[in-house]
Amino acid sequence: MRSNRAKVRAGVSMAATLPMIAGALALGIPTAHAADGPARDALKGTRPAWATAKADKGATSNDAQVKARVYLAGRDAAGLSAYAKAVSDPNSPLYGKFLSAKKAQARFGATKAQVTAVKSWLKSAGLTVTEVTSHYVTVSGDVAAAEKAFGTQFHNFAKGSKTYRAPATTASAPAGLKGAVLTVTGLDNAPHKAHHKDQLPPPDAVFKNSGPFSSYYGSKTASTLPDAYGQKVPYAIKGYTGKQLRSAYGAGSYTGKHVRIAITDAYASPTIAFDAGKYAVKNGDAAWKTGQLHQVLPKNYTKTEECGAAGWYGEETLDVEAVHAVAPAADVTYVGAASCYDDDLLDSLSKIVDGHLADIVSNSWGDIEANQTPDLLAAYDQVFQLGAVQGIGFYFSSGDNGDEVANTGVKQVDTPANSSWVTAVGGTSLAVGKGDKYQWETGWGTEKASLSADGKSWTGFPGAYTSGAGGGTSKTVPQPYYQKNVVPKALATANNAAGNRVVPDIAAIADPNTGFLVGQTQTFPDGTEQYSEYRIGGTSLAAPVIAAVQALAQEARGGKALGFANPAIYAKYGKKGVFHDVTDNPTGSGLAVARIDFLNGFDAADGLATSVRSLGKDSSLSAVKGYDDVTGVGSPANGYVQSYRRH
Repeated sequence: MRSNRAKVRAGVSMAATLPMIAGALALGIPTAHAADGPARDALKGTRPAWATAKADKGATSNDAQVKARVYLAGRDAAGLSAYAKAVSDPNSPLYGKFLSAKKAQARFGATKAQVTAVKSWLKSAGLTVTEVTSHYVTVSGDVAAAEKAFGTQFHNFAKGSKTYRAPATTASAPAGLKGAVLTVTGLDNAPHKAHHKDQLPPPDAVFKNSGPFSSYYGSKTASTLPDAYGQKVPYAIKGYTGKQLRSAYGAGSYTGKHVRIAITDAYASPTIAFDAGKYAVKNGDAAWKTGQLHQVLPKNYTKTEECGAAGWYGEETLDVEAVHAVAPAADVTYVGAASCYDDDLLDSLSKIVDGHLADIVSNSWGDIEANQTPDLLAAYDQVFQLGAVQGIGFYFSSGDNGDEVANTGVKQVDTPANSSWVTAVGGTSLAVGKGDKYQWETGWGTEKASLSADGKSWTGFPGAYTSGAGGGTSKTVPQPYYQKNVVPKALATANNAAGNRVVPDIAAIADPNTGFLVGQTQTFPDGTEQYSEYRIGGTSLAAPVIAAVQALAQEARGGKALGFANPAIYAKYGKKGVFHDVTDNPTGSGLAVARIDFLNGFDAADGLATSVRSLGKDSSLSAVKGYDDVTGVGSPANGYVQSYRRH
């Protein structure tokens, strides 16, 4: 998995203005095969798509080592899904009748007998059980034992320029386990670069924005620069702060009091408490109270170099400061993963669910759908459903590369935002004017043109696409019931006549050209570590902003948890004053801002770059009237938080 603000393998998004994070489990989309025999149940999704006959390099050595996770299905997987839907649907008599973590585990978790049976099966094949949790059993052993346990053969397969081990056929479990196994991960080893007990690196190199800036949208015009769309354009803002965002999204007097928000990312910023505290005081947010910010961290970190650990510090900082800026009284718990790999991120999500650490969970990370295999999808959805029955809602950023074509060459959505059990948060460009007044929003999508050598025009205006809110139609996830009659049929059926999940569900500020001011300790050129501030964006900003708005809504509801919010969000669609219906052309003419940037990202020593950034230009995706695949139902308007009030 990766931070949505980070570089993903072959492409670079400038949305974040910080180094992007690579390193997901790039397993591809597996194909399903029949079970190996009548006495076994197939574990669909365990053979990756790249494990083809053409790529087969022969059998893996019997002595090679395998480490796998066997996820437990629990005692009533179908019942879990049904109950999660019922408690989340405003039209259901069970709506809001959430279970405690203890009762959810007792009703839907694996039984002791199931765990014992799974362990016995694995041990009998010659595997060693190394960890047992309420969600999975971790095993290790040689290939021969793994082949015996999972009813498959392991071969080596070419994948790009490298060779990896993978099951040659779909793995299976004994039918006698009666469906106790949900799925198994780790049977292939692409990639596998764990370095145990790694220490976290120091902060990344400093990044700063060059001025001039606008203090609010349009406050400072680039009068000496060429026109764009027939007029002078404003300079990009210095970065919005909490007061402006709270006004734009209808916070009113609500502060998120008595509401708990959790944030997940990989690793942990060593300076987060200092940075968040200083930022709040400097920028007019309420001071953090003692015990208001918590961290739940793993014992050890792994894959710090591969995952670019220091790059995640800015992600955590953005998430924590944005949540506090919009919901200054909310209790915030940061749950850091040991790495950027799915198993570790799943552990972080499970900690929140198992301990019910919060009702609202903000997640600013993801990967392309092509990298999400069915085995992992099943494991994620189980956690999301267990959260839903407890009244916990998960919010995921939709991505920063639009339709992903420029980044991957293939039109696709991001995951886990594609899950039908999470709220996918898209992105906008936001104009907040004088007096903190909301002016308009466009769908976030940026085209960039540089100033010509003679300074009289913009070269190739409007220029090349750089970044934009992720969205589109899933190729693998069926259309959830709550999107029917809201999402246009043309979008829902883009990849499947029966209809698939469309992303996103809702949207908020994301464009870094109309972004958020963040404060973070960074490493300066002289080697010192100092606090500094810069403007940032991406749907990594939109997700915590929406999570914070949901905290305000929960407070407005009298403190009762909102749970999985999509059914309620879509039920409010079309009601007057609840959502801003965001389009790409809100003013009737082209929109753009001027930017001057340091070439070295820090100071003017190596020169400056002047450009114009056009707004509302998101790859092939368009923000149009009504629901769209850039902004979903729109962004929260003044009536959104109020719509949750109990009358």
